[in-house]
Amino acid sequence: MLRRRLATALLCALPLGITPFDAGAQTSPQTFLEEIYRPYLTQDFKGQSYTQVNRFFAPDLARAIERDVRDAQRRMEVPALDGDPFIDAQDWEISKLSISAKVDGTKATAFVGFENLGKPVQLTVDLVQTPVGWRIADIEAPSGSLRKLYKLP
Repeated sequence: MLRRRLATALLCALPLGITPFDAGAQTSPQTFLEEIYRPYLTQDFKGQSYTQVNRFFAPDLARAIERDVRDAQRRMEVPALDGDPFIDAQDWEISKLSISAKVDGTKATAFVGFENLGKPVQLTVDLVQTPVGWRIADIEAPSGSLRKLYKLP
């Protein structure tokens, strides 16, 4: 009886409609990006927790994002990245998602397109293969590049 109650309580604590993101299980850049972007099509999705940077970003970009967030908190300011990097916006209603990726060895380039609040958005996502799977090396969005934002080569 107690086990059943504990199991029920644990199941109730899990968010509905969201599958766990397991970056190590990704077999291709296409699949990796689909796992990131598909939840945005859900009406009440609050966005990926991109502050868990190692799940999504290449090591150098992940360190730059972590440093920016840490320094901004210390100064009690907004970090340089003040929107969701995956959709290049602070607010969204995503539809018509399309993703295509081209692999070249341990690197890949993907084109992510969607409509946000009825307006078309096109992103170019550069990926690198790491020991733990594919990770984002840069996102080139209408507002600019993550690597340029953090002054990375």
